[in-house]
Amino acid sequence: MTFAPRNWAAGEVVTAALLNQEIRDQLNSILDPWTTYTPSWTSSGTAPVIGNGSVAGRYMKVGRTVHVFVALTWGSTTTPGSGNLSLGLPAAAASALPGVLSATCTTTGTVNFLTGAAPLGNSTTTTGTVWFASPGTIGDWNAWAAGGPTLAAGDTVRVYGTYQSAT
Repeated sequence: MTFAPRNWAAGEVVTAALLNQEIRDQLNSILDPWTTYTPSWTSSGTAPVIGNGSVAGRYMKVGRTVHVFVALTWGSTTTPGSGNLSLGLPAAAASALPGVLSATCTTTGTVNFLTGAAPLGNSTTTTGTVWFASPGTIGDWNAWAAGGPTLAAGDTVRVYGTYQSAT
């Protein structure tokens, strides 16, 4: 989708190709289905390994607005590496105040659901640290890291929301 509409000149001949480009193609870019992508899964320390788990994403970009959904499903051979964990974005974030994404963690353990957030850094291509509410301490949030939350095969981390892209 273009950001600036065409400047028409008096007497210009309007062709089917111009109408398609300026009207049909613009509307299609807004109404198109979501695009799938494979997000990176990174760490501030030793790299995580997805093993037999999966990480998948989809997004829709309209102008500089990006709607994104990422799901990471833990496998029996998935390892978190070390350090704080983050997920890749489909488009680089804006250079100033790009947004905050929501996060959830569904587990088979004693604490079976956690809510969280992923503040986006300026001009970043990943979520940065994903934070989850502490199940044991009201008002405390913990970075998603190798030490927690403890995940088992079939557990899922989802990150989703809307942010402003750089382009």
